Amino acid sequence: PEPGPGPGSPVGRVGGESSPGGGRRVFSPAGEFREFSRRQLRDMERLFRQYDAGKDGFIDLMELKLMMEKLGAPQTHLGLKNMIKEVDEDLDSKLSFREFLLIFRKAAAGELQEDSGLHALARLSEIDVSTEGVKGAKSFFEAKAQAINEASRFEEEIKAEQEEKKKQAEELKQRKAAFKELQSTFKQ
Repeated sequence: PEPGPGPGSPVGRVGGESSPGGGRRVFSPAGEFREFSRRQLRDMERLFRQYDAGKDGFIDLMELKLMMEKLGAPQTHLGLKNMIKEVDEDLDSKLSFREFLLIFRKAAAGELQEDSGLHALARLSEIDVSTEGVKGAKSFFEAKAQAINEASRFEEEIKAEQEEKKKQAEELKQRKAAFKELQSTFKQ
């Protein structure tokens, strides 16, 4: 059996994303895109690599143009730009592997317009995102609910840390005041 996506597999390594702190974080497709099977993720990665002619981990405008032509749905220059813009989260005018996967997530969730280039891309690529049927939709929404729960838990942790910092700052302020008071008694 083939190894599944994860930190050691090719799927786990494609297109590392920049994190807000400026460092790189490892993008785990299997962790973030749980609505897709491991096989679907491997197929999507294969498709991505096939059209990443520059082998730079991105599909730029010209590579997308070639891809759409080969899939039999050529697009205008403006159409191609709009396709990228619809999923380009980091606004670099090219598609990372993660952004590429967003196309298929949106297609599976029915969020793409029928006449859009992204809908054509999802439909014409040999990856059938609807093969999971109701089970796929169920896991998609479960993953989304879990992500929301994780986000709110993360916010709670941040608030708790901020409260702890405020408490420590107040204690430090009180200790300094007590020290100054003690110090003034010795200066007399």
